[in-house]
Amino acid sequence: MRQVGILVFAAMLTAAGVCRADTSSDLARENEELRKRVERLERELEELKKIVMQQVKGSDVRPEGGAVVKAEAKAGEAPKLSESDLEKIATMVQKDTEKKKPVWSDLDIQLYGYIKLDAAYDTSRTDTGNFARWVESESTNKNDDQFNMTANQTRFGVKVKGPADGEIETSGRAEIDFYEGGAENKPRIMMRHAYMNILWPQERFSILAGQTSDVISPLYPDTLNYTVGWWVGNIGYRRPQIRLTRSLGLSKDVDLKLEGALARTVGISNDFTPDSGEDAGFPGVQARASLTLPLFGYKPATVGFSGHWAKEELDTTSSGDSKHFDSWSLNLDLTQPVNEWLAIKGELFTGENLSAYLGGIGQGINTTTSKEIGSRGGWVAASLGPWDKWNFNIGASIDDVDDDDLAGSTAADRREYNRAIFGNVIYSLNKSTQIGFELSQWHTEYEGKDDGDSIRAQTSFIYKF
Repeated sequence: MRQVGILVFAAMLTAAGVCRADTSSDLARENEELRKRVERLERELEELKKIVMQQVKGSDVRPEGGAVVKAEAKAGEAPKLSESDLEKIATMVQKDTEKKKPVWSDLDIQLYGYIKLDAAYDTSRTDTGNFARWVESESTNKNDDQFNMTANQTRFGVKVKGPADGEIETSGRAEIDFYEGGAENKPRIMMRHAYMNILWPQERFSILAGQTSDVISPLYPDTLNYTVGWWVGNIGYRRPQIRLTRSLGLSKDVDLKLEGALARTVGISNDFTPDSGEDAGFPGVQARASLTLPLFGYKPATVGFSGHWAKEELDTTSSGDSKHFDSWSLNLDLTQPVNEWLAIKGELFTGENLSAYLGGIGQGINTTTSKEIGSRGGWVAASLGPWDKWNFNIGASIDDVDDDDLAGSTAADRREYNRAIFGNVIYSLNKSTQIGFELSQWHTEYEGKDDGDSIRAQTSFIYKF
């Protein structure tokens, strides 16, 4: 027992010695760092003294027609430092005043988003319910009303800026919501945006790489409905892309913006393998030219012309044959602030095989006849306000499919025409909190089936951050 006690005591002494050695080592290291810092500060102080003394003693001057004399500094007069002297002092000060990097990043990071609850009642069943795309045929569901409530549109994002590097500014953005399936009370995360941007401000030129909204048809109506007019006249979605943007000042009041992108063609894969856009072996091309110029409003209007072309290749499962299809669109967009309380905007489109761009009422290819489905349409909306804490929005949108392109299709639902008319009011309780109510009327026409009509009443609670 005594031997055990001696061994324990010896172990304690050893541990204490190790700790003391570690502590002494730490102290020695700290002392060495402090010594080096003091020596550096002393050197810098001597350098500052030399600079100031040179200025106090004065500099050689030659009076007009006279000999060289010393110009002595007057009592109480501050010495005048040259630019090189000031640069030396600034360099010395900067070494000791540089900020330490934050724990998780040295970049400018901004979190943003909102929490949103939507509650909606439809007099007849809409697809999908939580949001409206079109009304189901009355042949299937006769006046089948429904009620939905969801927080899936809740959105989180992060914006990153910097670092600045001379004439280049860099930034990035990532954003998600929860409309990616899953049970209603445990939805899955969906990536909306994830991109980086490199900007040359003086040249007004930028390169964007990542996933974000399409170049074509960049506007959207201000609706509480999540789809903002998709499948009912507003085309354009989000996809991976590499985008170039250049802005040019044509005159004092006219600005030209040019945008072009190579984008991932997202095709269909049902009954076909692999993804038809991937199998085409070539990215889609998008472009837009817009002019910002005075028209008839109190602020300049922006008029944009855009278009896209993409290719799809379908490999059938029953044979080795491949079929090729084009996707294209031509688009016009307009934004015009009329006065302080009224702004008008809208878009027109025409094209074929637009299902991946949320056109054609979700129909791109007639797989029975191997024909691209054409469609045309657009939307117009007006924003009124704000008046005190109130904002109002009204609008209408249409997607009209070419009936001949649907002929012969064996699809269960062949949607020919889709229209929505909406109006909403949004009240701001404070800077972060809003309550909105929207009333919309929906009409969808089918080939070989009864039309679908529904009145949708939706209320939303929104908390922004």
